[in-house]
Amino acid sequence: MKDPLFEQTNIGCMAVKNRIYMPAMHLNMAQNFEVTDQLVHFYAERAKGGAGAISVGYATIDDLSGSSMNIGAHKDEFIPGLKRLAEAIQSNGSCAIVQLNHSGRYNHSFFLNGKQPVAPSAIASRLTRETPRMLELDEIQQIIDHFAQAALRVKKAGYNAVEVLAGTGYLISEFLSPLTNQRTDQYGGSLDNRMRFGVEIMLAIKQATGSEFPLIVRINGNEFMPGGSSSDDLQQFAMALEKAGVDALCINVGWHEARVPQIVTEVPRGVYGYLAKNIKEKVKIPVIASHRINDPNTAREMLADGICDLVAIGRGLIADPFFPEKAKTHKENEIVHCVACAQGCFDHLFQLKSVACLCNPKAGYEKQTQIEKVQTPKRVMVIGGGAAGMSAAISASEVGHDVTLYEQSNKLGGQLYLAAAPPGRDEFAVLARDLEQQLIKQSVKIVFNQMVSKSLIEKEKPDAVIIATGAKPIKPNIPGADLPHVIQAWDVLSESVFTGKNIVIIGGGAVGVETALFLSDKGTLSGEAVKFLLVNQAETPETIFQLATKGTKEIVLIEMLDAVGKDIGKSTRWAMMQDVNRRNISIKTASKALEIKNSCVMIETKDGATEEIKADTVVLAIGSCSYNPLQSEIESLGIPVIVAGDALKIGKAFEAIHQGFACGRQKTLG
Repeated sequence: MKDPLFEQTNIGCMAVKNRIYMPAMHLNMAQNFEVTDQLVHFYAERAKGGAGAISVGYATIDDLSGSSMNIGAHKDEFIPGLKRLAEAIQSNGSCAIVQLNHSGRYNHSFFLNGKQPVAPSAIASRLTRETPRMLELDEIQQIIDHFAQAALRVKKAGYNAVEVLAGTGYLISEFLSPLTNQRTDQYGGSLDNRMRFGVEIMLAIKQATGSEFPLIVRINGNEFMPGGSSSDDLQQFAMALEKAGVDALCINVGWHEARVPQIVTEVPRGVYGYLAKNIKEKVKIPVIASHRINDPNTAREMLADGICDLVAIGRGLIADPFFPEKAKTHKENEIVHCVACAQGCFDHLFQLKSVACLCNPKAGYEKQTQIEKVQTPKRVMVIGGGAAGMSAAISASEVGHDVTLYEQSNKLGGQLYLAAAPPGRDEFAVLARDLEQQLIKQSVKIVFNQMVSKSLIEKEKPDAVIIATGAKPIKPNIPGADLPHVIQAWDVLSESVFTGKNIVIIGGGAVGVETALFLSDKGTLSGEAVKFLLVNQAETPETIFQLATKGTKEIVLIEMLDAVGKDIGKSTRWAMMQDVNRRNISIKTASKALEIKNSCVMIETKDGATEEIKADTVVLAIGSCSYNPLQSEIESLGIPVIVAGDALKIGKAFEAIHQGFACGRQKTLG
């Protein structure tokens, strides 16, 4: 039986060798609009890995459409760089596509040298907190022509197709939405008028590039914007685009302002496929589904069930560029899955950094991290089987060292399993298993249930040691912290303790918030139960919602700072705080725990008053400190030592994996 994921297909006259489409993602890797070596190496690796088609971008169509960190397509001088990128993709076996876009009111004046962003109407953006300037009719015609001329440059640069981004809250979707388009001329008012701008762009592109040059459009299946375009509007738009000569549609979800999670871990795999299905039922051209498709089986099922014609896998190919090849050659157990943490991709964009990946330290550094085998392999001992230790062992083995990893428990993964405990975060457990599989692939010897001591090191005589012993939770100097009903957040998340009904969590950082969400899920309906009750209409949807979000615990979260979750990444924090607000969790900020008693916690509130909070269980989430008891002993033996992860400095999983990777390749080992 044929694998639906690896059947050839066509988009217009472009033959695509399989159904895997890498969508355009802003990477912050261009410089002054020019294609860089970093971009070329990044995309060449994904082409080598077997993606059928790769869309790069987005690319700018004029001076107001993006920033200098976008790929430029608005001047002829950018054609040589575009051509170099196309050749790198095509020479490695994939079709090459450029996505064009105008960000409209989503652009920042900061990126435009103080110029005001433009939009169909002068309505402020909640994303940028800026009010754009309304476009005049002659400017609209200029932008339509700019799209056409940029598409022609893409064709001249040798690409197989061009794509236009017409969703996500950027300019074309701003014209389409009644929320952002309050014009009274031929580009506003009725749906036909609001669609006009997007349709005219596609007609102009076809006129400029010819009917045989494939045109793909990425549109929303649902904007998730109250008062915006309806799903029916978007389906009508899809049909209008098909009539205008568009060759395929890639279905996106949500605007950047939308309050429905789209990219984070809690979003179930493939959940937004229904939006592609809805549009596929309305058009005859190929439809590409996207968002949170990070494993081959999800992709295969979507294709086999007729939900879509191709699957867009973006961050899944950042995490593992050889995802397609591994799936094709029956090595799916070796795939490193994207966990949708957004720490290295989206959070880096907010920091004006180039995209990186928690799961894949090589992403964005393909040239620098090419494997160079050491001339003299060493016997390397890695102490600790958490994220940093596993990453270090994999990295050291890749370059040729003989590596043995020691773990004091019977399971690898360390704090990744704690991160996986809150609802919707189980992808972190998948990462732990993926890293373990990479250890097996690299033939790293693993010793479980073994505490490493100086005597063991003397016996084994390693040439070098990497210490990745992690961290331990901090015990605060609060009266009553030794009482029997006081426990650590790590014990809660590892499910090694039971908690009472009234719970006070001391510490409102990431661990405190995650622990609160974990406990708030106790006594709620599972996803399976929600579907059963909903399908059988056993309760009203409102009652089912309450049962799915209101658990049996009364939780109070205490934080000394003025807000909780300040150490959570920007891409994830808003969604987690939205969950906190809809669950049975009370928050007391600018508050200090004074004393823990048998049945309560005494706190000092922000106004200096003392308050008593009832508590059957008190959970400590104060933070953690580095645990590194062996370094001096190993150094006394004259053995080179490198420290990685939390054992060196407390950080996130991103830092642990990247530090471990770097330690495994340090020259001191070789």
